[in-house]
Amino acid sequence: MRYFSFFVALVGVGSATSMHGRKNNPYWARHVSHRRDTCSGNSASDRQTWCNYDLSTNYYDVVPDTGVTREYYFDIQEVTVAPDGYSRTAMAVNGSIPGPTIQADWGDNVVVHVTNSLTSAKNGSSIHFHGIRQNYTNPNDGVVSITQCPTAPGKTTTYKWRATQYGSTWYHSHIGLQAWEGVFGGIIINGPASGNYDEDKGVLFLNDWTHQTVDEMYDSAQSNGPPTLDNGLINGTNVYGDDNSTSQTGYRFNTSFTADTSYRFRLVNAAVDTHFKFSIDNHTLTVIAMDLVPIEPFNTTVLSIAMGQRYDIVVNADQSTGNESFWMRAIPQSACSDNDSTNNIKGIVYYGSSPSTPTTSAYSYTDSCDDMDSSYLVPSLSQSASLPYYNASEPVTLGTNSENFFRWKMNATSMQVYWDNPTLLQIWNNNTSFTNTSGVVHLPRADEWSYVVIETTLAVPHPIHLHGHDFFILAQGIGTYSSSDITTLTNPPRRDTAILPSSGYLVVAFKTDNPGAWLMHCHIGWHTEEGFAIQFLERWEEARKLINYSTLNSTCENWTTYTTEATLEQDDDGI
Repeated sequence: MRYFSFFVALVGVGSATSMHGRKNNPYWARHVSHRRDTCSGNSASDRQTWCNYDLSTNYYDVVPDTGVTREYYFDIQEVTVAPDGYSRTAMAVNGSIPGPTIQADWGDNVVVHVTNSLTSAKNGSSIHFHGIRQNYTNPNDGVVSITQCPTAPGKTTTYKWRATQYGSTWYHSHIGLQAWEGVFGGIIINGPASGNYDEDKGVLFLNDWTHQTVDEMYDSAQSNGPPTLDNGLINGTNVYGDDNSTSQTGYRFNTSFTADTSYRFRLVNAAVDTHFKFSIDNHTLTVIAMDLVPIEPFNTTVLSIAMGQRYDIVVNADQSTGNESFWMRAIPQSACSDNDSTNNIKGIVYYGSSPSTPTTSAYSYTDSCDDMDSSYLVPSLSQSASLPYYNASEPVTLGTNSENFFRWKMNATSMQVYWDNPTLLQIWNNNTSFTNTSGVVHLPRADEWSYVVIETTLAVPHPIHLHGHDFFILAQGIGTYSSSDITTLTNPPRRDTAILPSSGYLVVAFKTDNPGAWLMHCHIGWHTEEGFAIQFLERWEEARKLINYSTLNSTCENWTTYTTEATLEQDDDGI
């Protein structure tokens, strides 16, 4: 059975279809048909509008009232896969890697029922909806030890949230390294777009891959540093070995183009430890969004994308004079990535009836792990930051624990939280005095600005991700940060994942407009495990009122019951 597949559920207004049928199928998104805000979406010639809204609508304050609920059923399972021809165990959602794509319209309600069917060791689970703001729905953020206890094997957790944003993102497990064992999938929220296109190609995942599981490699990672990975995948598949080798295994992702048609791709870097540069030979990429923020379109031939980041691109099919094929490339950057298949993580774009082996050449690029130049990353909806009431420095350092394992620290603290005592359970019990290793930063005041200065003297870049917010990137560079590095507060780049440059600094700002416990962490899988995180406890008294204690406590009781019967040892930072 082939478990790796590319799945996109085509869910339109008032309808739901999928590649696998409808009734009695876990991929099917069920929803009620009543809509309060009826519309037909937009058209290929006018993507800037959506119903009675457009790119100028302030989606932080205004959300369409569709009256629609999209309902999904996910089952997290152990599987055997061979995405590049080498068989190994993995974990998957509904038997597929990537898992089924969540589709919704801007303003819809989304309900996701997640059943944990894992049986191996260290087998609690969760699902985090990466980049979804969870505005006033913090208990649904899906982060173990922060917003919930792990979902125990045989149990189900239901997540409910509103699609207050639009664009492209992904979901993944948020316990240990499960996200990089295969527990992830795409999210598409239909709405306005800053560029026109004819067809939507859906989510395109870029992954690194290894012939051992990431859990098997973790001991090496925390003892010896990041291990070398074997390969990479485009939408869950690739070959292993050179093209002219008789021992090459697997097959390449391919997708067809029709001349004079424009296509939208929704790129996601879901790698554990690989910064990619993405390109399609002979074609120009028009970038229209980053993370879940629409931007003023810009053109590039090579796109830099860090772990956890997303970019929406439009590609015009303007290079064919017949039946031709072109390489689609995801190139690991050796400046921060160690992969044995640097030049062979490729897919095929083809014109005509079937793909052939391309003979095209790659665009030139500079090997680096930097974000795209900030001058290109101009949000379509202009927003500005204000002076902060909270302004803190979070220096990043690397040390070892008592077992001589690597542990990352922010502000001299390596996070250590516990599966059975999440932050929300503690604040429900009126505890606001947290352990020194919890990384809790209190933000008690509403609608004030917080500035966070993250700095490192180490020559290692890090993709920094914040839950519950888009942050403003106020400064980013190499060297020692100075307040003069902040040159404007007016419409700087705005996203939820950005690079802390090696031997450099990243300054981000966000408004305390979303009560809850929100994690900020490095999105390199090894570093997440090794304590590279802090959490912002934002407006805790209001956050406490959002908790459904019955649901939270039930999940924790189920986990406690399970752990009394199983032998589980928490050997990571707990998230």
